[in-house]
Amino acid sequence: MAKSTSTMVRHALFMMAGTFTSRILGLVREIITAAWFGASGILDAFNVAFTLANLARQLLAEGALSASFVPVFSRVLASRGRAAAEKLARQAFSVLLVAGVLAVGAGIIVSPVLVRIMAPGFDPVKTTLAISLTRWMFPFLLMVSMAALAMGVLNSLGSFLTPALAPALSNVIYIIMVILFASSWGVWGLAAAVLAGGFCQFGLQWGWTRKMGILLSPERPDLHDPDLRKMLSLFLPYAAGLSLNQVNPVLSRMLASFLQEGAISVMNYANRVIQLPLGLFVIAISQAVLPQLSRCASGDVEEFREIMRDSLRFALFVILPVTLGSVLISREVIHLLFVRGAFGQWAWEGTARSLSMYSLGLPGMACSTVVMRGLYARSLPRAALKVTFSSVAATLLFSLVLMGPMSYGGLALATSLSFTLSGAVGVYLLAGNLGVRLGIFSVQWCAKMVGSLLATAGTVLAFTSMMPYPAGEGIAFRSFWVFAVFFSSSLVYGVFTWLLGFQEWRWIRGAVGRKHGSSGIKGEGEE
Repeated sequence: MAKSTSTMVRHALFMMAGTFTSRILGLVREIITAAWFGASGILDAFNVAFTLANLARQLLAEGALSASFVPVFSRVLASRGRAAAEKLARQAFSVLLVAGVLAVGAGIIVSPVLVRIMAPGFDPVKTTLAISLTRWMFPFLLMVSMAALAMGVLNSLGSFLTPALAPALSNVIYIIMVILFASSWGVWGLAAAVLAGGFCQFGLQWGWTRKMGILLSPERPDLHDPDLRKMLSLFLPYAAGLSLNQVNPVLSRMLASFLQEGAISVMNYANRVIQLPLGLFVIAISQAVLPQLSRCASGDVEEFREIMRDSLRFALFVILPVTLGSVLISREVIHLLFVRGAFGQWAWEGTARSLSMYSLGLPGMACSTVVMRGLYARSLPRAALKVTFSSVAATLLFSLVLMGPMSYGGLALATSLSFTLSGAVGVYLLAGNLGVRLGIFSVQWCAKMVGSLLATAGTVLAFTSMMPYPAGEGIAFRSFWVFAVFFSSSLVYGVFTWLLGFQEWRWIRGAVGRKHGSSGIKGEGEE
């Protein structure tokens, strides 16, 4: 079992390396956007439009497509070989292409309705701008959907680094286009940058699947193919459940549109920052574990349980200290990243407050995201729907309770609380299906973790007390200060967890030391 866990960790490390590059560039794009547009009504309109066009990333790239395609494709690849798997991928490509074109056309037509639902508090000028931007950016949905299919193929083949780097290319294109065209095109330069980045994101992954021996080209779907039928039968309920899950960001932006101008923007900036640890650690681990779980889902229940338990523990092992640091130095991080140009004092305080509230939900996001991959691998769409429904219901309830006394900070906290609740629901439902408890937490593990986190928190507080953040200094010195805080606290956390004998360090050591995976499929490190 240590061998399987090390394989998962090795794949996750590849994903983390690529995702780290992508997320850093994502922060750079937000920094540049903030410098040009600040926290303005125009940017609020763009963010609403981009949220609508970007639903495909959560619904497909991180949701229904990987949930339905990867388990079936992985099993076909393992049991019937590459030729059968390639045939399934081509048929899926055709279905996705047709569905994507229809979805884009429908989205363009109903954009006025979607914008008014998402931002009912917008005035007529912002509403008109958001509708126009939404119509222009809806083709992004098709590009990201096809990129998601290519990512599923690559992950199943053991390639994790290139799919993780594809969004980085998208961000590079976005940054270049904003620098070149924002001054003359205004907010329309952002829309053009989004479309160009999406096209390049798909192009890179399509080319890499061809390099690995699978050409993603349209092939007439055989509706009698049992593998394609299985994929489609799983896709529809997963899509329905994950469509329901998209109510969460819609609810937050809808309610934020009734708050002060710029509320949507500060929440968006904070959300972009939180995407770095979320994508770097949580999404990377969940993407790496899905093909492995899929290959053993119909076999040994005990093996499945142990892989799931170890994946959840590893996710929490890396995300808990990040959560702590994000809460303790949120103001300093936001000042370093965004305070320049049109980004003023109010935007700084608002974004820092939102970041602190979002950060509290990182452990819940980790559990919810990883356990959902277990439900996908077990082909449990109803259970996945229940998890999603619990998240939406909790978001609505907590948002209505907290937005009054806490404004946009309450909306961010509501998101964190809802993810925590949905993670617990997912663990409960998966354990019920397996017939055994996952056994994620032991008294010993929790006690050692609390001790390690207290030592880490003490390090951060001592550092910030003895050397306060140099807000008036240049960016180089401020960057060094933030780096020094994270480095010193990470060092303390690493030393404590090592001395306390956390087995996660053995998994990392095994992942780094091994050159070949146990799956027999050539992976990224073997290319």
